[in-house]
Amino acid sequence: MAKRALIQLEGLQMGTGLLYVQAALRLGLHPITLSADPARYDYLAADRIEAIRVDTDNLDTLIRECSRLCATYDIAGITSANESFYAKVGKLCQHFDLPGPNPAFIERCCDKFTQRRILAEAGVPIPDYRLATNANDVESSAAEIGLPVVLKPTVGKGSSGVRLCRNVEELAEHTAYLLGEKHPRILVEEYAQGPYYSVNIMGNDVIGIAAGDFGRPPHFVYREFTFPAVLTDDEHDRITDLSQSCLRALGLGWGPTNIELRWTTLGPVVIEVNPRLAGTPDPQLIQLAYGIDLITDHIKVVIGEACDLRRRHSHTAAARFLVPDREGILDLISGGSGAAAVPGVADVKFYVKPKTPIVRKGDYRDCIGHVIAASPSFTQTEAILQRAVDLIDWSITPLDETKQSAAP
Repeated sequence: MAKRALIQLEGLQMGTGLLYVQAALRLGLHPITLSADPARYDYLAADRIEAIRVDTDNLDTLIRECSRLCATYDIAGITSANESFYAKVGKLCQHFDLPGPNPAFIERCCDKFTQRRILAEAGVPIPDYRLATNANDVESSAAEIGLPVVLKPTVGKGSSGVRLCRNVEELAEHTAYLLGEKHPRILVEEYAQGPYYSVNIMGNDVIGIAAGDFGRPPHFVYREFTFPAVLTDDEHDRITDLSQSCLRALGLGWGPTNIELRWTTLGPVVIEVNPRLAGTPDPQLIQLAYGIDLITDHIKVVIGEACDLRRRHSHTAAARFLVPDREGILDLISGGSGAAAVPGVADVKFYVKPKTPIVRKGDYRDCIGHVIAASPSFTQTEAILQRAVDLIDWSITPLDETKQSAAP
């Protein structure tokens, strides 16, 4: 009998890709990663996971490779933890008659302008917005909306290219950056101010709502996530109702969805709908908080099996990201073992090694590690997290000092 295999398009560093591989193995599946560059993912070689080099941007090439694999394996499902490839996953699933997301709905959701237009037509509260294709468009759109505004590319993830522009100088600077980075379409958005929440959904069920915190503007680099968010019953119900309105408007509801919103003076306002499972550390936090393994449940949906989304317990789980405040060369990062030994700490991970150049991008790539903790209460979890983070230390030599020391 042929081995049942799970095909994964590309992967993700920072933990999520490996978690998918581990969950597949626990379910008795043989994980296979198709990637344009398998060497990008350290965990594939470390865990001897089958990986095949293939052009993952070419649908016909992917169909041929999956057809070839069908001669050896029983392909149980095809998926990806990477939003950029999720529409191709849907097309492959349609071709091979496997359960999967609707690729047309995924594609229109991944275009932030199209997503905004659909949500607005459905009456979902969103920030005021305009589409711009040049510097004049950006300037006039910002004048209509009123500064400050948020500029972002219409396609992207992890806050890449997203910046708060508080004056005309910042507006011009970031416009030039986005156009220079070959982003032909720019979204100019009203700055929605208020507490940030992240909603994790499987199918049509809201699994958990997290509270998130960012570092200093003008960028949106995550500092901390906490499950569950501290909400009144009315706030929870309003966020749940709003999230399900997004699913209906965008045609989602198969598999995972992540919705980001702000609670403004007018109530909850949707910032973004992501037609995928949220990345690290949301799946780990949900498992610690509720005992629900969303990655395993996602794979079960992918292979056509029923998943169990019942909560096993109710704890508070939180993650603190380690974010440097300067650029340079990372001399050392230490204290991980001591932090991991603190009772209640569930995970300590460093994403970079000493001697790595630190170049701040203003997005998720600025994080150099995280600490995750859980306990029965919010106050206790925060105390555990702070105690662990206080044990971690790192030092960075600025690049100008590095150049000086290297000079003859």
